[in-house]
Order: sequence, then C-alpha cells, then structure tokens
Amino acid sequence: MDFYTQLGFTVNPLFTFDNQKCMVWSDQIYVMLQTLEMFKSGNKKNIADPKMNTIATFTLPVESLDRMNEIVENGLKAGGIEPTPIIDEGFMQVRNIEDLDGHNWGIIFLDIEKFKKMTGK
Repeated sequence: MDFYTQLGFTVNPLFTFDNQKCMVWSDQIYVMLQTLEMFKSGNKKNIADPKMNTIATFTLPVESLDRMNEIVENGLKAGGIEPTPIIDEGFMQVRNIEDLDGHNWGIIFLDIEKFKKMTGK
C-alpha cells in the first residue's frame, strides 16, 4: 500500500479488508490490491508472474510535468523501478514505473492544447 500512497493513491476504507485493499486515484479509477489467495479464488486462468511477463500496462493521467516527475520519484523511493527512459512526444510525456510486483504504470502528462494544434482539431 505504501508504494501506491507514494504515487498519490488514497485508501478507500469501505472496500478495504484483510485480504483486499482499495486504492483510489480518482472518482473513476480504483485499484484493488488483493492477496494472491483472494485473486486466485475469483480466477480460473493461470496467473502469470508480472516480473517475468507483461500482463497489462496501466496509465494514470496527471495535470503537469512537475506532478508526473514527483509521482515517479516518490514511487522510486517506495521501491519501484523505472524500466525505460521518459517518452517525450512534444505534446505528451510519459514516465513508466513498475510496482513491487512488476506491474507497469505509465504516468502521463498530455498538453491538450499542443495536441489540438498538432492535429488541427
């Protein structure tokens, strides 16, 4: 939970129990941290090791480059790793960080005005 709180998530106690922690990024984005036993109980597929396999990537939008950098630096201090250098597309910057289990989180800043100018929309 510390890794996620360092990124900026908060705990939702309503959905938090011994075998599951509910971490909230925004009104629309919740992450459920479950024990392996609980996760297996609701899943009939084989569970891949995210440190060895790419399972999925998750992207969290932020409001500024400073916030993006702050989040990633806090995640690194909490034990995460940054597997790739920053991606800079001019209108968008992304820094990736892996959590302690190996799941990849893209922290993204999109300058929507630059994007609109570039696309003409």
